[in-house]
This record gives sequence, C-alpha cells and structure tokens, in this order.
Amino acid sequence: MSPLVLGVGVCLAGWIALYALLCYTNGSCGYEWNCRLVTLFHGILAVCITAYIGYIDGPWPFTYPGTKNTPLQISALVVSLGYFIFDMAWCVYFRTEGLVMLAHHTMSILGILLTLWLEESGIESCAVLFGSEITNPLLQTRWFLKHSGRYDSILGDVVDILFVALFVFMRIFVGGAMLYCELISPRPKFIIKCGGVAMYALSWVFMADIVRFTYRKYQVWMNRHKMMAEVNGLNVKRD
Repeated sequence: MSPLVLGVGVCLAGWIALYALLCYTNGSCGYEWNCRLVTLFHGILAVCITAYIGYIDGPWPFTYPGTKNTPLQISALVVSLGYFIFDMAWCVYFRTEGLVMLAHHTMSILGILLTLWLEESGIESCAVLFGSEITNPLLQTRWFLKHSGRYDSILGDVVDILFVALFVFMRIFVGGAMLYCELISPRPKFIIKCGGVAMYALSWVFMADIVRFTYRKYQVWMNRHKMMAEVNGLNVKRD
C-alpha cells in the first residue's frame, strides 16, 4: 500500500474517531453540532499549518508556483484530504449542504489528489487551503451563536462583519492575485491552472451569496436601529 494512501486512511480514521468521541461525550448537542466542532478544529489546524508553510517554511506561493511538493506540504494536504473525505461523506449522508458546498468539497478533494499525484504545486494548494479555511472559524462561530440563541447581539454582528471582510479580502483580492501569478507562470501544469480558475470561480459563487446575505443583514440592522429610535422617542415623550 502506498504511504500516501495509508496516510490519508489514518487521517480519515482520526477525523472519524474525533467525531465519534465528541458524539459520545457531547451527545446532547446533536450530530451537526459535533461535526461543526470537528470542522472548526480542522479549520484552525489547517490555517496554522499552511500559514507556517507559506510564511516561514516556503517557498512563497506568489513567486514560486509549480514547485515540487515538500514533506510538510504533503503532510498538510494529506491531513486536510482525510478531513474533506469525512465531511463530504457526512454532508451527503445527513443531507445538510447544498450543491455549492458539495461542489466546493469535491473540488477540494480532487485538487489535493491531483497535487499529490503530480508531486508538485503543493505550495499553491496550501495557499488555497489557507485562504479557504481562514474564514472557517468565523463561519462556525456564527452557526454556534445562532443555534445557542446568542446570534442577535453585538457579538453576532462583529462575527458577521469580520467574516464578510475577511472573505472578500482573502478569497477575491488575494485569491485573484494568486490566480494571476499561477496563470502567468510557466511552471504549473495546465490542469493545475484550470483547477485554480475553477476554485476562483466558485469563490465568486459564494460571493454572490454573501452579497445577498449582507443586504439582508443591512436591512435587519436598519430595522433594529429604527425600532430603537422609536422606543427612545417614546421614552422621551413619557419623561
């Protein structure tokens, strides 16, 4: 058996074991709550590892795309591949996600598999993984706040603002710069470049959803301030 296949199998088993442990010790919160805890843990872990790879271990993804995979890059991709397989299976079984999120998971799995098979472009894959997962903790925090009755608060507003700002900056602006460097470089293979275009296009699909969400959130804020102003006006009249 290939060491990579074995590594992915071990990581997949590890994510399943973590989920099972959470369900056993935290069963009252439900299956999705515990799955999102696993997702939160993976997001933090992936961001920490890929940040170290990009900023310290190198090479710099904007300057050296298409280079040979390093052992640390391979390890990071194998860990995340195991997670994405677990989460994809969970989402399909429980039918909790729509086609866009399933497409994101599918493209992530195929992209990591392709990078590991070609033995190159690991630095771009880690950069994409960093950009994709850096908003994940905020997204999961928003879900936890919503399902614990604490979302309609200042904390919920702060989480939403940070999520939208970070998504737009990382996925659209930084992601666009990364794609440009990928496309103009002669090193990455054509299929890797096609994968980069597909992932960036998917980011714009998510961006359309975020624009709609931001508009609805703005209406909620305006209505909330209007109600507060009316209440304050009534209090002034009574005084």
